[in-house]
Amino acid sequence: MKPKIQVLVAEPSDIIREGLRSLLDEDDFVLQAPLRDLPLDAPQRIARQQPDVLIMNPTLLNKPSRMQLVSIQQARTSMVVVALVYEYVEPELLSQFKTVLDIREKGSRVAQLLRDCCQEEREEDEGYELSERETEVLVLLAKGCSSKEIADKLNISVHTVNTHRKNITRKTGIKSVAGLAVYAMLHNLVVG
Repeated sequence: MKPKIQVLVAEPSDIIREGLRSLLDEDDFVLQAPLRDLPLDAPQRIARQQPDVLIMNPTLLNKPSRMQLVSIQQARTSMVVVALVYEYVEPELLSQFKTVLDIREKGSRVAQLLRDCCQEEREEDEGYELSERETEVLVLLAKGCSSKEIADKLNISVHTVNTHRKNITRKTGIKSVAGLAVYAMLHNLVVG
């Protein structure tokens, strides 16, 4: 039996926290006592609670937000930090998160998104093998699909596709789409 995924939500809105709680009310998630804000002792609290996933509203971060996020991520290095977005957030800040959960995401996709992120984190810890989802993204890239088309076909957000693309590039060391297409053909993932 798989261990349950411990989820900590840092979000000021009661409605959004309760909405996430109802969406994640499944056998494989445990929601910890939420944070309404990010107190100064947030890294220590996170280290004590040991969540596997932190779903966090990026607007809670103080200036300089990047340093605060780094200290939160260092509190538990194996923790997946997900940005919960429902207003404009600078792309540079969003790039510091594992993935982005848009408030408009289909409810049925939220739990799967978190499972995928946790699975990828475990696989990253285990080595440089591509996950099943990364392989799907790679095949679609090799077939010439754009990130938007991949997102539509796999029923995930464009942000998640871009995260998969970053992971594929990091794991394979290949930066160009043409190079990834060759990689996919050499590994018999697509027929040339």
